[in-house]
Amino acid sequence: MTIKDSGYRFVISALILLSLVSIYPLVYVLYLSLHRRLLIFDISRFVGLENYLFLLKDDRFWNALKNTVYFTVVSVSMELFLGLSIAMLLNRTFMFKGIVRALVLIPWAIPTVVSARMWEWMYNTDFGILNYMLGAKINWLGSPFWAMNAAIFMDVWKTTPFVAILLMAGLHVIPQDIYHAARVDGAENLAIFRKITLPLLKPVILVVLIFRTLDAFRVFDAVYVLTGGGPANTTETLSIYAYKTLFQTLQFGYGSALSVVIFLCIGSISIFYIRLLSRGIKQ
Repeated sequence: MTIKDSGYRFVISALILLSLVSIYPLVYVLYLSLHRRLLIFDISRFVGLENYLFLLKDDRFWNALKNTVYFTVVSVSMELFLGLSIAMLLNRTFMFKGIVRALVLIPWAIPTVVSARMWEWMYNTDFGILNYMLGAKINWLGSPFWAMNAAIFMDVWKTTPFVAILLMAGLHVIPQDIYHAARVDGAENLAIFRKITLPLLKPVILVVLIFRTLDAFRVFDAVYVLTGGGPANTTETLSIYAYKTLFQTLQFGYGSALSVVIFLCIGSISIFYIRLLSRGIKQ
């Protein structure tokens, strides 16, 4: 047996394993989405696109989609801005640089459920440290306005270090000679940032946006631990709605249709960013 033949055997084994753990569940979820299946009443029949047609008229679905898009846009924007600022600062030379980098990574190292529970205590109306420091009594998790923003603040605190580390790696790749030449030519710091740093950092920024947008769009644990989707579904995201439909009301058909829609949204976002990334690399 040649090395080439043995290589094919390893690839085929990997493809079979991938099919079992990824492709088969995806196909089965698509199959379920075309059925009306309620385990409580022992109902299971083929309904075609009925679940998807009902989804278009489902106000709760559109509310969850709106919440998901809002969470994604605001959290990713804040994380990119803060992460880039932190990366620029950490890219400078100063004492105890390694220790500071390690401290910045602490929020990212904490499991999401633990972080959410910790922030839940901080948001407590009567005993939370945030209200104590502000000298106010804000109902962070009980107010329709503050609840979603409170979840966003927690997510930004948790994942900004991840963004900062990736961007800092991108900054290290940029040759310092370009900066020296620009300063010799009299370029100011803002011009250097706009004309040199941002264009050269664009591929890394797009990679960061791919990871964070996909992760934020399918957010579940952070919001679920903090609010459970409340109050009055004002923080319910698509993932939480699909979870409740599938495992609390046991509507496996409609819940699968929701899951398929989430998959299609994530796939569309991935294709969009990959095209931007490939276009930037070609340039």
